[in-house]
Amino acid sequence: MSGGPARGQPTDADLLGSLTDTGLYAIGAFFADRHPDLCDDVVAEAQAIEDEGLAEWARREGATLESASQTLVTGLAVRYYKAVAGTSG
Repeated sequence: MSGGPARGQPTDADLLGSLTDTGLYAIGAFFADRHPDLCDDVVAEAQAIEDEGLAEWARREGATLESASQTLVTGLAVRYYKAVAGTSG
């Protein structure tokens, strides 16, 4: 018996390919490509939003809920992109 996947079962390459074929991955890749110097900042802001909550973070920052949610999604997308692509920094 081999250690590979059974016939018809997805391989690691199949799974990785499916992970890169998402809107979240595309947003993260686009942001990281266009604004590599801002990736750490947007990820940190997204973490702060997760920790404080969307409404509280928006209030503290003087931002709209829409702006806060866009920051959260962008930060999550960059983090997802980096995790799937195996990039750091």
